[in-house]
Amino acid sequence: MTLAADRAVRYEPRGAARELFSVRDDEVLLDGPAGTGKSLAALYRLHFAALKHPGIKILIVRKTAMSLSSTTLRTFDETVAVHALASGVVRWYGGSRREPASYKYSNGSRIVVGGMDQPMKIMSSEYDLAFADEATELTVDDLEAITTRLRNGVLPWQQLIAACNPAHRTHWLNARARSGAMRRLVSRHRDNPRYVNADGTYTPEGAAYLGKLDALTGVRKLRLRDGIWAAAEGIIYEEWDEAVHLIDPFPIPDEWTRWWAVDFGYTNPMVIQNWAEDGDGRLYLYRETYQTKRTVPEHARAIMLQVADEDPARPGRWHWRERKPRGIICDHDAEGRVVLSQEVGIGTIPAKKGKTDGIQAVQQRMKIAGDGKPRIFIMRGCVVRRDPELLDAKKPTCTEEEIPGYVWLKPGAAAASQAPKEDPLDEDNHGCDAMRYIVAEREIGAPRVRSMG
Repeated sequence: MTLAADRAVRYEPRGAARELFSVRDDEVLLDGPAGTGKSLAALYRLHFAALKHPGIKILIVRKTAMSLSSTTLRTFDETVAVHALASGVVRWYGGSRREPASYKYSNGSRIVVGGMDQPMKIMSSEYDLAFADEATELTVDDLEAITTRLRNGVLPWQQLIAACNPAHRTHWLNARARSGAMRRLVSRHRDNPRYVNADGTYTPEGAAYLGKLDALTGVRKLRLRDGIWAAAEGIIYEEWDEAVHLIDPFPIPDEWTRWWAVDFGYTNPMVIQNWAEDGDGRLYLYRETYQTKRTVPEHARAIMLQVADEDPARPGRWHWRERKPRGIICDHDAEGRVVLSQEVGIGTIPAKKGKTDGIQAVQQRMKIAGDGKPRIFIMRGCVVRRDPELLDAKKPTCTEEEIPGYVWLKPGAAAASQAPKEDPLDEDNHGCDAMRYIVAEREIGAPRVRSMG
């Protein structure tokens, strides 16, 4: 497809990606393992449609606008539309109070971008095509709201494309495809020419990437390596339901009590969770640091800059912008507790480490109470920054990503044959540990021995 006299876009889709260019179903689900080129195929589909059909309007959406700009749009800018942007065929418009951010094409086509966390601008328009990336993050209400906007009518057909890695087998998106409401296209690694040659052999980059996926274990390997919609065997928090416990962010009232929960680490991520407790005792995780290769003082300063302003005349003195935590509940790393206390100026409380009691307390909070609500929630997108090393290794980057793979250690496992039958597998559990600490503190109580150095 020609963009200018000396510019052409060359993309040779395979497998499910190739099918995507010909199907005309109202809703299409493109699912498969990590690294199969799902998002790339969908973005090329939209870009070519915008070039070919003057005046069409397209939507690219994720659950949060921030996650969209750091992932999907980066691929669009650096790979899909790189020549079109350089030549002026496409230009970026950053948005205004009246108009959402978008890519504007010289032929009058337009690709609007945004998140369902800020729906007003993007949902006030009508579209011919829509692409929901990482669609498992969306709720069914989100998806159906998007489909109601597919009525622009410039194209003779309208379509929603959803792309995702598999989640648990009962996820509403999988159920929607199984019911026939969505056309499912199954993507595989052989569809991605970046990783697999035409003869089926891996490229050097593909061999390295697939090696990382092969090193995964449990449910993450089933989903990200094998592309299977699967629940973890022996999952601990069976009560966890993303549609119930994962909620959109909202301003925390000043009068709500704050708590911090900390699980120390360096090679493994250090986790610092900011929790708010409402008047009925419900807990809300509204901010989370989940980061490797950072010292305790570095973590402490970073989190203080999130909640307070440093006095320029007195370094190390802070003016708090939000309510101070009533307590900082930490694992039993004595040195880490002392350093953290000194840096933030607040004493710490050693966590009650009994795993069984703590897990049972979290399970109880996840159950729906008499008023129809659970007693613990996690706000979507609350992680401050996704660790690039964890992303590259396909490891969890926040607590919500740990929970589906948090499982019981199988009895008789070679590495721990003497382990109790109901001991958690000690892997990718750092956020779950911190969550257990705060719940145990509120439900069971912990020794009130504070450390101030």
